[in-house]
Amino acid sequence: MIQHSDSPPGWAQAGPEPSLVRGRKFSGDDVALLLLSLLADEPAHGYALRQALEARSQGYYVPSPGVLYPALALLQERGWADVSAHGTRKAYAATPAGLDHLQAEQARLARLWALLDHAARKTAWLRRTWSKEPQALGPDGEDPASGWLPEFVAARRALKEALLLRSAAAPAQQRQLAAILARAAADIETACPLSPSESASHD
Repeated sequence: MIQHSDSPPGWAQAGPEPSLVRGRKFSGDDVALLLLSLLADEPAHGYALRQALEARSQGYYVPSPGVLYPALALLQERGWADVSAHGTRKAYAATPAGLDHLQAEQARLARLWALLDHAARKTAWLRRTWSKEPQALGPDGEDPASGWLPEFVAARRALKEALLLRSAAAPAQQRQLAAILARAAADIETACPLSPSESASHD
């Protein structure tokens, strides 16, 4: 199945979300937690950690040295990572205390990786959408780069637009909207439950 990327139905008009292209992406503590998660797998140099985040996010998030190294220094200060010299480079490794901290922060860590993974899918989808070449879709009509169906993207956009246009709703209407959203969230959890690995880890 081939679809021209200049006119994908239901989602060609979707531009980049402001949260994906502007502003601060993660706090210093968030970056430190993501780095600690990577170090729990194996020791690594700062540049390798930077590359790992770039690859995981499809180029969406590439921490600058001014963000990366202060976050690594924070891990050292709190006793969550050790550093050793390897020639002209420093290799960082998670400490037992760091692993304990990761275990205590599993819910927060899972959300951070989910945000980064969503950004990676969004980046891949935008690249495909902006491409001038026809693209083959998957067997279920999904975009091969992101795995997203056109109707999934269109529904997300419709919900965001509906809420945006009602940001000045009266308190009574806000309560109604909150109840609707709570029911929708519960339905999503029931229809598409996360596996233990998805809810507790980035792997």
